[in-house]
Amino acid sequence: MLKPIHQAGERVPRRRTNAPCVFVCLVYFAVHLNAADWPHFLGPNANGVSAETNLQDRWPASGPPLVWDKKIGTGYSAPSVRDNRLVLHHRIGAEELVDAFEADTGKSLWRYAYPSSFTDPFGYNNGPRCTPLLTTNRCYTFGAEGKLLCLELATGKKMWERNTDKDWDVPEAFFGVGSTPILENDLLIVMIGGQPNSGVVAFNAETGKTVWESVGEKNWQGQPMLGWPGEPPVNWMNHWKQASYATPVAATIHGRRQILCLMRQGLVSLEPKTGEVNFSRWFCSTVNESVNAANPVVVDDLVFLSAAYYRVGSVLLRVKPDGKSFEAAWRSPRDSRERDPATGRPVQPVLEIHWSTPIHHDGYLYALSGRNEPDARFRCVEFKTGKLMWDRDESWRAHSTPQPKVYGRGSLIMADGKLIVLGEGGLLGLFKVNPNKPEELARYQLPQLNYPCWAGPVLAHKKLYLRSEDRLVCLELAAN
Repeated sequence: MLKPIHQAGERVPRRRTNAPCVFVCLVYFAVHLNAADWPHFLGPNANGVSAETNLQDRWPASGPPLVWDKKIGTGYSAPSVRDNRLVLHHRIGAEELVDAFEADTGKSLWRYAYPSSFTDPFGYNNGPRCTPLLTTNRCYTFGAEGKLLCLELATGKKMWERNTDKDWDVPEAFFGVGSTPILENDLLIVMIGGQPNSGVVAFNAETGKTVWESVGEKNWQGQPMLGWPGEPPVNWMNHWKQASYATPVAATIHGRRQILCLMRQGLVSLEPKTGEVNFSRWFCSTVNESVNAANPVVVDDLVFLSAAYYRVGSVLLRVKPDGKSFEAAWRSPRDSRERDPATGRPVQPVLEIHWSTPIHHDGYLYALSGRNEPDARFRCVEFKTGKLMWDRDESWRAHSTPQPKVYGRGSLIMADGKLIVLGEGGLLGLFKVNPNKPEELARYQLPQLNYPCWAGPVLAHKKLYLRSEDRLVCLELAAN
């Protein structure tokens, strides 16, 4: 239902610069957009990279200029921005809220609210985890309990909804529903996690009707559990969780369109129109209490995967020309038993990424790596070989203050030849994209943001949007 909104805790400075807005001609449901928009998870190209230029190269000691900030509800969902409309999915009390604001002022436009009783079984916050997806006229959200919602973007009016936790047999997730849907032509593709063969479901984006269901027992049964001791064949269990926290990635490889889904069990490639499985590759921790959360990174015919739980590590796969098979280009560690011959200790992965999808640029990956804060690293790795180019210790070992001077695991995006890094304690950093050494240009501890800041930065129309568990901040990044 629609509700009026009251702006508790809102602060809007008097002086503010409005970024220019460029209008382009779009067709119904098209995803072509203003290059300065950030309309869905990981931005315009779903890879954390923005084409915006003329951004600040340095910040004063007081940080980038504050445009506005406001108190918000809980959740780990990043906002999305299209034209001058920002949409945030969060939770206050017993309701999940979809709020639309003017992006340059923070002024409320509309709100849609519905009840939620989700309780995180591990004690994390109980808000939504998935990022809104915005088209020219629709807004799609996916709630922590599995409510899939389509709203009219201009007004917040409900167009359709699906309760995936009721429509499918979905084992309870560890931390709630966390895989953001994607739009491929007229299909909304969603990692549902349904048993036994509804791990991924495609919906008609206009009506919400089911188009196809795929992934589960049929493709995994009998496959080798790569990286596990003895690599036994999969003996499918109907209580297994299928959904992960990674978002599906659409890519064209060898001229064929594929949907690459890093599920809880591993990578699955799907034919977009039918859901037919092209290939599967086991990529899963031996420990049950583990997750896959970072998106696959696809460059040409190469697909990079990484996870941070119990030495799963990273692997780079090369898809063969038939689009139905693959080979490993490199893996780190080579298997779970690999040890350093000099020390006898287990070999540590070159990257073990918890949730933040790496940034690829000119043949290198830039990533914040580490399962927990004490082993956090900021690293650059050569994409095709896995060679470590540089490494920064971002652990909190030497810091006991509530606002540590390290980035921890954090999140990052790229724009204008620079990496914008948000540490999980609210430290904002600016780095030059440089594969030879870490080159920090500026840093600023945002006083409004505290641990945990686990939603990635959002850049739209030269404004940077950052959130913690209870605040949303808008900063000006324009060079002038």
